[in-house]
Amino acid sequence: MKIVSHIRLNELINNCCQNDPSAQAKIYQFFAAKLFALCLKYSQNKEDAEDVLQDSFLMIFKKIKQYDHKGSFEGWIKRITINVALQKHRQMSQLRVLRQGELENEIVYVENDQEIGIDVLLGFIQQLPNQYRLVFNLYVLDRFSHKKIGEMLQISEGTSKSNLSRARLILKEKITEYQIKNQKASHVR
Repeated sequence: MKIVSHIRLNELINNCCQNDPSAQAKIYQFFAAKLFALCLKYSQNKEDAEDVLQDSFLMIFKKIKQYDHKGSFEGWIKRITINVALQKHRQMSQLRVLRQGELENEIVYVENDQEIGIDVLLGFIQQLPNQYRLVFNLYVLDRFSHKKIGEMLQISEGTSKSNLSRARLILKEKITEYQIKNQKASHVR
């Protein structure tokens, strides 16, 4: 994909404000892959991620007149995409918040003596219960604070910390199982 210059991007954005379908198609082509990767982080499977991506672009084009050309356009559309993903979870009533527990300050580190592919790791993240996956992605991958996550998900800061801790525990277990399974498979060969 060719790199779009800042001037060309601003022109495309302005044309999108006029509901120009060709400009919308170019914005979509340029950003779809990046946003789809983001959608995968917040979805349980590829189909859900595709739905979030489609809804995100609809929202981006609906709100594009609100973009004030200050700051990164890519950052702006990523925030919209994250918000669409979170809203989709709220609508599906799958976001059942777990309350603050005794694990809230525990940090889990995984020793990485064996490489794990990004697809495998993403698969493990997608298998997390929704509330854990959302907090994990917002905190670890997108670097939001627990305070901001609490505001976004309408939970307490402590609950965000607790959910992150539990997500890390689950991921550590899955990674350990994966490593053991692969070690056994390599010894059989």
